[in-house]
Amino acid sequence: MFVPPHYREPNSSWMVDLILENPLALAMTNGSTDDGPFATHLPVISDPDTAGEWPEGLTGATLLGHMNRANPHWRALRTGDVMVLAFSGPHAYVSPAVYEVTTPAAPTWNFTSVHVRGVVETIDSREETLDVVRATARTYEERFGAGWDQTESLDYFRKIVGGVGAFRISVTGADSMFKLSQDQPTEIRERLSRSFGERGCSRHRATAELMERLEHVGPSPEGE
Repeated sequence: MFVPPHYREPNSSWMVDLILENPLALAMTNGSTDDGPFATHLPVISDPDTAGEWPEGLTGATLLGHMNRANPHWRALRTGDVMVLAFSGPHAYVSPAVYEVTTPAAPTWNFTSVHVRGVVETIDSREETLDVVRATARTYEERFGAGWDQTESLDYFRKIVGGVGAFRISVTGADSMFKLSQDQPTEIRERLSRSFGERGCSRHRATAELMERLEHVGPSPEGE
């Protein structure tokens, strides 16, 4: 991913926060020349064995994912393949009308994204696959759910897990893009943030919150 210097995150905690809040990744691998490339949306979690610790820059982290074994992407996936996981965060269209200036201007799109690269290890064990499914459900229930207890569903999990393909990805690098109008003067950034924050759309409000957070930590100097 091409990232101009002034659109880089202030520190890697921004990448971790985006992944945790937006864990549905687009997983991409090349495949062979006859059947690739492949792209599949799937939920991704940090390996529970790492106790939720994320290395600086994400390199060295271990992530877990799973997909349907009937998916051609799974059938083509091999241990040692390089995978890119693209996580998308808040984003919003920027209208030049909000700038309230008379000089020529162009519309754009503010957006946030993290691309994680790593090496795949497919999981062959049925029990390990079940562990990944259970850990994924537990992670998301704790973060986004309503207190559902999976205990009574374990027999059902065991029934369906044969159709699930799970994998680990050892992270070798990550890039992120937090394009939040850092190239604009302070007064225009503030005007855009207020405009987004007043919208009924939660995506716009989330973009405004990130713009305000960026102002608090201090964006990179303009023109860097």
